[in-house]
Amino acid sequence: MEQALARRTLLGGAAAVGAGITWGAADKAVASGWGRPVEQRAVDAEVARLERGLIELRRDIHRHPEAPGQEQRTAGVVARELRAAGLTVTTGVGGHGVVGVLRGSRPGRTVAYRADMDAVPPKDIVGGGPAAAHVCGHDIHTAVALGIAQVLARLRQQLSGTVVFLFQPAEETLSGARAIIDAGVLERTCVEEIHALHCGPFPVGRFAVTGGYGLPGQNKAEVTLSGPDAPDAARRLAVEIGALATVPLPQTPADLERLVAEARTPNGPLARFVAVRARPQEAKVSVSYRCWPQERYVEVRADVRRLATSYAGAKVGFPSEPFPAMVCPERDARVLAHHLRRTLGRGAVTELRAAFPPFSGEDFALYLDQVPGTFTFLGVRAPGAPITASYPHYPDFAPDERAIGVGIRAMAGWIAGRTDRTQDLPAGSGDQGLSGRSSPEP
Repeated sequence: MEQALARRTLLGGAAAVGAGITWGAADKAVASGWGRPVEQRAVDAEVARLERGLIELRRDIHRHPEAPGQEQRTAGVVARELRAAGLTVTTGVGGHGVVGVLRGSRPGRTVAYRADMDAVPPKDIVGGGPAAAHVCGHDIHTAVALGIAQVLARLRQQLSGTVVFLFQPAEETLSGARAIIDAGVLERTCVEEIHALHCGPFPVGRFAVTGGYGLPGQNKAEVTLSGPDAPDAARRLAVEIGALATVPLPQTPADLERLVAEARTPNGPLARFVAVRARPQEAKVSVSYRCWPQERYVEVRADVRRLATSYAGAKVGFPSEPFPAMVCPERDARVLAHHLRRTLGRGAVTELRAAFPPFSGEDFALYLDQVPGTFTFLGVRAPGAPITASYPHYPDFAPDERAIGVGIRAMAGWIAGRTDRTQDLPAGSGDQGLSGRSSPEP
């Protein structure tokens, strides 16, 4: 079992198909309109028309945050907007998930775009909170994805291939992506690649690409101690396990600034790290830790077990497998970076040279275990704002809403290019040979 932990796909396996999703007649090809490919200037013009309404839509979602698995109202708003744009819509996918399918007028690839809809539960807000709140930017993600869908629907006559929009529930509990995959969506729509944005602490107008890196996974352990001195032993053991960390947990805004800088530093402190939380609770120690690269879970498990068993009668429990790291294909990220620079200017892109500051997971990892794709940070930091205003899960998270239009401009053009088979894409990047799927022709 320990050897299996070192494999790339820790929670792999084929997605189950038996969820009974049906794609209606409106999902069929547009019969006419074999025009020119989608041009960026056409995308920009549509974004200019739609941006104000999408900002208002984001504000509405922000005022009605829904905890993981409870996204019923948000899903209703998403379904309404997608139907109004002319997409084929399926609701109730993997819980409150919504799938919208847009087919262009020309043959091409099938490409997915994912947005998460849930708010952060109170316990996961830094310092705690009274209720679920949109302090991770999922309201921004939803507005951007709806904007991409609306823009490409307006340009359907020039669009090649098929775009599958996945509005996912329950990302914060790392369960929504698995539910979408198990519902058979990727299989039924023959998705060849998948893409997503996530709000990040970078200046508005800038993107951080993650080729070869991404976000760490997560592993947990629980140690139970026995004997009359068990509470004291638990406190000592928590300190010993905490000492396994190679990077400290951030305590101040300056710590966050340092972490973001280190994520852009080749061979820096985040190139290989262990981040650990160990909490004593009476006669138990609860452990949560993240590693990069994820193969380090094997050695950290061994270290935790070694430290625990030095206490007589200690019992150590681990989950069967860690939650996997999200590792983004390097080649696809390079192509995306080129697109972003061409579209928004050379200063629009920064490249992460390590796993993003190591204290959050991301279930987009499960999609990338199925098909290739990109996961990119959308800068939402307003000029002069403290880093906590753009760093997810902080209670004063307040993204610059101009990022919505920037994200739509960038990703609508990117998705339109990825669905077009006539464009010169790198070998093995989103093609049939890599994904193992063939795209149905409209």
